[in-house]
Amino acid sequence: MTTYVLVPGAWHGAWTFAPLARQLRAHGHQAYPLTLTGVGDRRHLLTATVNLDTHIDDVANLLTDEEITDAVLVGHSYGGMVITGAADRVPGRVAGLVYVDAVVPAHGDSCWSLVTDRERAWYLDGAGETGYTSAPLPFFDARATPHPLASLLQSIRLDGGLDRFRGLDYVHATDWDGESPFTALYERLRDDPAWRTHALASGHNVMRDAPDELLTILLAAGRD
Repeated sequence: MTTYVLVPGAWHGAWTFAPLARQLRAHGHQAYPLTLTGVGDRRHLLTATVNLDTHIDDVANLLTDEEITDAVLVGHSYGGMVITGAADRVPGRVAGLVYVDAVVPAHGDSCWSLVTDRERAWYLDGAGETGYTSAPLPFFDARATPHPLASLLQSIRLDGGLDRFRGLDYVHATDWDGESPFTALYERLRDDPAWRTHALASGHNVMRDAPDELLTILLAAGRD
């Protein structure tokens, strides 16, 4: 049995991973789809102090409180920042990481620094209303909620590298509407023997557009 912790991207809650979590459980695994602090059904906790460290704590505290020692952390988009930070904070509780069309930060990187000007403009949309939130885009699911802007701007602090973890997977979505900000990253990781890379004919919302293919990748990651 493998324990999967599923971390959504910005503006989204655990519901993005709920169908996939049900399928993982049907295969005999544990699955925890998370809603990060300040978003989704935890939007009542959104304040100016919620940042990337808060979200890393969300995952690291779950791993510690549930005494999980074999986790496969799965992060979509911005969630790549979160799973990287959580794995660095409690490396003994993590077996592998799966980045689903996501950022893969090094020490000192931020989500802001790793995307293009188009995504940066998205992050700043709606920030003037409160000064500390980023508004969901019009084409998102109606359940999407404002996201803490500080989490998208804060640089990550890491003590070690990803080479400590035995399984590293990167899932690249090839059917973006326009240029993907993750293409260059995918092409670099594709040539790195430490990584397994997967290109899926999917939009950025891989969980919705290619759920069966993503399930297969996650099940294989859990067998490492």
